[in-house]
Formats: sequence, C-alpha cells, structure tokens
Amino acid sequence: MTLGTTALVTGAARGLGRSIAEHLAGQGASVAVLGRTAESLEPVLAAIRATGARGIAVVADVTDLSAVTAAVADAEAALGPLDLVVNNAGLIDDSEVPFWETDPDRWWAVVETNLRGPANIDRAVIPGMLARGRGRIVNINSGFALRTDPNYSAYSTSKAALLRLSDAMAGPLAERGVYLFDVSPGAVATDMTAGMAMFEGKSDWYDKQRILAAVTAVAEGKVDTLAGRFLHAGKDDIVKLAAERADDIAERDARRLHLRPYGDDDPEG
Repeated sequence: MTLGTTALVTGAARGLGRSIAEHLAGQGASVAVLGRTAESLEPVLAAIRATGARGIAVVADVTDLSAVTAAVADAEAALGPLDLVVNNAGLIDDSEVPFWETDPDRWWAVVETNLRGPANIDRAVIPGMLARGRGRIVNINSGFALRTDPNYSAYSTSKAALLRLSDAMAGPLAERGVYLFDVSPGAVATDMTAGMAMFEGKSDWYDKQRILAAVTAVAEGKVDTLAGRFLHAGKDDIVKLAAERADDIAERDARRLHLRPYGDDDPEG
C-alpha cells in the first residue's frame, strides 16, 4: 500500500511524533516534520528520506503563530498542499504536584503548548484545506482529557480544552470535506511517558503499532464518519467502529464531552 498523502507531523524530533513521521514515510507519504530546532530534526528527516519518501524539516515553536504560519508555508512550498496534519507536539507536568504547588510559568507553558499549539497549526492549515475541499487533522489527545489526575492539572486541562475545541470545529469542517479527530494512543512507552511518576515500573505499555495504524486509517479516509469523536487507539479498533457502529455512535452522541446529570430532574441533563 502506498499513501498518496502529504503530511505534517509536529513534535516530530523524538518519541511518538518521530514514530508517526517515519511510519507515514514508510507508507509512501511525503512528510514535513516540525520541531523547535533544525538539529533535533536531522535524524528523523534522514530516516524519512532513507525510505525513498520526500521530506522536509521545518522549525517553529508551535505557540508562535507567525512562526507556525511560515513553517506551514515552507512545508507546502516544498512538498505541495497538506492532506494530513498530526498535532503531536506536547508537554507534561514535570513537577507532578497539585495545581497550587506548581510553577505558574511551567503550568501555562504546558497548557499553551498542548492547546495553543494545535490551534495555531489549525489556523495555518485549515483555510487551505477548506479551499481544496479536503484534508484530515489528527490531534494526539489523552485519557487525561476525560479522567484527570491531581498531579497533572495542566496536562489534563489542556487536553480537555483541546477536545472541546475539536468538538466545536469538527461538524462544520466535515460538511466541507475536512475531517478532524482526537485520538489517544494510550500509555505508549516514550521518553516523556517513561519519566512520569504514575508509570514508574510499568511494563504493560500499549502497542505503538495501534496508534500508527490509526493514523494510517485516518489518512486513507476509512474513518471519516467518526470525525469529532474521541478515539482510543490503544483499545479501539477504529476501522471496525467506523464500519459497524458509526451511525449508532452519532445517534447517541457518543464519545463527546458531556455533563453527567445528577438525576432525571436535572435542568442541565
């Protein structure tokens, strides 16, 4: 199988982002990798080109809209219009303490990277996708968006907000041929997750191949009916969900953020 896709992957210098970028290149996609420094991107760019795929490294801090806009322009000038964007760049709470004990600047840095980053990328890529009437965006989200941990307040806040932002955009975008997904890989072993206190001694990591397969399924257009829904690549067979349960999920308004009513008489129910 060869993907006739031009992709952009953020946070691609290491970890999951690098794995996704190299996987897409191995499937035949042209891949732009985005990171904070050119030096950090050199190994992954070399790996992409070693597959025979076209690739380019673009440098930006995802919280800087002007830098992101320029990076997207450079990527498209080199590789052509973007068909697929994977918003992977992210930070985690490194102090692992309750909110009131966190460093305020670091707390906001996590929120900005995880929320402003995808928002900036989306601002840069969506107008072109809408003009062409096609495109797919994958936000690498997390179960923390739904079930928080007191020691990861910035991360869980940012991921929940990202899920809500996607919820606001996905419907109108899908009507115009652009599909937006929030996909959690589950606890996949990376430099970031391996350093988290809650995962100390963990050995039963989710299989990274499942998130790679999920991104491929999105790129191939196999799961467009699930756009706007929270998907867990570590547990879900998303192709099967799209084929067998998409109508049911839509009818029940499943896999979206909701308040749970306290009873039948709850006015917010």
